[in-house]
Order: sequence, then structure tokens, then C-alpha cells
Amino acid sequence: MKVAIVTDSTAYIPAAVREEWKIHMVPLNVVFGDESYREEIDIETGEFYNMVKQTEELPKTSQPAIGDVLETYESLAKEDYDAIVSIHLSSGISGTYQAAVSAGSMVEGINVHCFDSEISARIQGFYVMEAAEMAQKGASVEEILDRLQEMKQTMRAYFMVDDLSHLRRGGRLSGAQAMVGSMLQVKPVLHFVEGKIVPFEKVRTRKKAMKRIISLFEEDAASGKPIRAVAIHANQEQEAITVKEDLEKRFDNVEVLTSYIGPVIGTHLGEGSFGFGWYVK
Repeated sequence: MKVAIVTDSTAYIPAAVREEWKIHMVPLNVVFGDESYREEIDIETGEFYNMVKQTEELPKTSQPAIGDVLETYESLAKEDYDAIVSIHLSSGISGTYQAAVSAGSMVEGINVHCFDSEISARIQGFYVMEAAEMAQKGASVEEILDRLQEMKQTMRAYFMVDDLSHLRRGGRLSGAQAMVGSMLQVKPVLHFVEGKIVPFEKVRTRKKAMKRIISLFEEDAASGKPIRAVAIHANQEQEAITVKEDLEKRFDNVEVLTSYIGPVIGTHLGEGSFGFGWYVK
């Protein structure tokens, strides 16, 4: 069986990796005023953060049009694929998964199986890479979906928001809360529950918030089980590299990647945010 793997841009898998593993990507959009940019195609992450600094109004984001997803599916149907596994960011924070489901019901000549990662960023990308590797080895749709569900049982992720103004400007935090939080140097630690982003803890100072996130990971790493993890940064690459090197030095059962928070997720979390996610291999 030949299975095509599709995802969206918020998995933040580099183009070279997507090409190597034959991963097909549908972009979300970030909108500055009247200008719309396709994430990972029309705008680079560094360019995005520079643009945010130069504008008072927070950019907006939008999911792919159903027609764009359908076009991707139709192009794959014309190739010699037997089925499609389409993996997307959490349906609790975006309509992208539902757009994929709708497009899948419209395409003819191929069966589309949509998977809600219930998460985003490179942690979502873990599901995509696992599916792509299995597809290359000739795994069936059922085998791939079963493995993705198995991964979900051990998948964990936490995020630290550095600048509360993004949550406030995005309507997720009142002005008063943002002001008080900034004065107290509160750094909310967030996580996903049933596909939605919710507060996990409020921690004083950036350093303590990052330390708390890493401590949660260390609890699982101490089990000795083989773990794949990722340190995710919002325009703070060296910070992510430092975390990676430290953890791999201390845990021989751990593999840590580094990745970035791109324009769409960065719109809501802001520059300086940090995330860490992992699962048992």
C-alpha cells in the first residue's frame, strides 16, 4: 500500500525534510493589514518577528481554505497513492482539521484519513515524521493511525509565554491582567488539555518558568525509557540549543531536537516564548 502523508505549516518541518520524506504541506496564513502571507512559503520566521515589532496592530491568522486542501488531495489522487493520512494542528485552536475533513469528503478516487494531533508546532511534527517513516516502509493506513494513537498516550508539551501583551492583544487576556502580570513578572506555563491551550501554572520570572518546564520533562526522562523531545523557541535559537545540549549530556536515553515557533503560532504566543514537548519512542 502506498500512503501519502499531508500536514499543515504549523508542524514547522523544514522544506528539505518534507521533500526527503515526501511530506505534503498545506499552509496557514498570517495577515498584516491587507496583506496575507502563506506560512513557510511567503514569509520566513525571522522576517515575521521583525514585522511584528514594526506594527502596533497584532497580525491575524487564518486556516487554509477548503479549496486549497482539496487541491492538494486531488493532486495526490492523480498519483499512484492508495490513501492519504492528513495530520493537523489541534481542532481546539483552529478550524484546519475540520477543513481537512471536509476536503477529504469531497475528493474522488482516494480515501483520506484525518488525524487531529490535539497539539501544534514541532510536537505535531513528531506525528508527521513517524507517519512518513512508516509510509516509506509500506505500512498500511491502519498501522499508521494505530501508531499515532499510541504516541498520543505519552505525548506531553508545555509552553512558556514571555510577553503577556500578545495574549492581551489577541483577546486572550485582559489589559488589567496583562499589566499586573508584567509588573509581577508572571510567565504563564501553558499546556494542551483536550486539544485546547489552558494554563498549567503561573510562575514568577522567565528563568523559573523554563526550569519548571524542564523539571516536568526530567520526571519522565528519569524512567530510563527512550524519549524523543524537542525544544521550541520563538526567535531564541541559542536558548533551545543550550537546553538540548544540557539534557542530552545528562540523559543517555533522550534525543532532543530544536525547532521554532513560526508566524501563525508566534502571532498568539509572541517572540521569546519557549516550548518543550516529548514522547516515548
